[in-house]
Amino acid sequence: MSALYMIVGTLIALGVLVTFHEFGHFWVARRCGVKVLRFSVGFGMPLLRWYDRQGTEFVIAAIPLGGYVKMLDEREGEVPVDQLDQSFNRKSVRQRIAIVAAGPVANFLLALVFFWGLAMLGTEQVRPVIGSVESGSIAAKAGLSPGQEIVAIDGEPTVGWSAVNLQLIRRLGESGTLQLLVREQGSTADSPRELVLDNWLKGTDEPDPIRSLGIRPWRPALAPVLAELDPKGPAQAAGLKAGDRLLALDGQALTDWQQVVDWVRVRPDTKIVLHVERDGAQIDVPVTLAARGKEKVASGYLGAGVKAVDWPPEMLREVSYGPLAAIGEGARRTWTMSVLTLDSLKKMLFGELSVKNLSGPITIAKVAGASAPAGGPPPPPPPPPPPPRVRTRRRGRQRGGRRPENEAEAPPLRSLVRHAVSIGSPLSRFGAHLPSSA
Repeated sequence: MSALYMIVGTLIALGVLVTFHEFGHFWVARRCGVKVLRFSVGFGMPLLRWYDRQGTEFVIAAIPLGGYVKMLDEREGEVPVDQLDQSFNRKSVRQRIAIVAAGPVANFLLALVFFWGLAMLGTEQVRPVIGSVESGSIAAKAGLSPGQEIVAIDGEPTVGWSAVNLQLIRRLGESGTLQLLVREQGSTADSPRELVLDNWLKGTDEPDPIRSLGIRPWRPALAPVLAELDPKGPAQAAGLKAGDRLLALDGQALTDWQQVVDWVRVRPDTKIVLHVERDGAQIDVPVTLAARGKEKVASGYLGAGVKAVDWPPEMLREVSYGPLAAIGEGARRTWTMSVLTLDSLKKMLFGELSVKNLSGPITIAKVAGASAPAGGPPPPPPPPPPPPRVRTRRRGRQRGGRRPENEAEAPPLRSLVRHAVSIGSPLSRFGAHLPSSA
């Protein structure tokens, strides 16, 4: 079923983005008096085609990885004398520039519309309250402590963990100071904290900004009682069962599921011993953990999960805007994502950020598939500047996905921002989640 969601989500996401991009070229070309021969969504064998009154052929093709608008052009073939004035190459420089730029501009406007809609619909976010701080970490040296809420980073308000993630991503690979405002529990006064960065996560393949600072987000406690097992996972193979309560792991007493997650994550292909309570009796169960991910960044895998719990209402925050205010918020988000993408690409060129954080077709498929069950394709941010080609536009579109914002801990970063930008943006998949499985 997940594969079906991935396929459907990818087709919808690419279909919408490509169609709007190519429609921009098409619409402006028509307004400039250029004859459009074909408007194609997808490549390869046509699955559906029809013609309009002006003779333009509209095509939906078999390979939905891009599209193009083909215009009348003397450089591509002979043009009838009576149609020379409709040829692309006969138009003024300004008109040709307008036609070339129309596709990216259409995507930019679509991003504004999507972000406007998202701002009006609103999101339920988890307040960015610190759960624990690792001893000796960057956060600990700056005086951060459990219970503090991160109110702002570098002057930008942080209403939820997604905003914290976004501000931290902007500083990847940098040296200097990170300015935080924090608020103590029960207080209304904000106090500043200064975190010192030194080539922070420079060149890291899968940076995890929050964890690397030594911060663990607050989350409700999860009892270490197994609720589900992966039929092909190590826990099932070792004989663990749903309902088992984990009392100890390698001799270390367990009171919270997060202890299991943290222990397992850093021990791929390792044998551990779980002390388990089952039906009133206590037994030891040896388990050999599996490994997931690439060799250098592989993490341990137990193949077990616990039952999720509800978040306390006071830890959740509803963020939404009215129709007019949402316009400003949509424009702000679009601008932020555009600047972040360009800055991230610059960092890749200078080696401050690993090129492995550049998204590709596989990432967009995975993210689109993840967003499909949640209700639709991800919102697209703006595209990069147009390339110099002007006659026939053939370009695929890539976008990141929108992930839930009401969760608590960030997994490793694989691309460069949750809303990927048109060329496969940096940071396309960065959500926060409560680890109910290990």
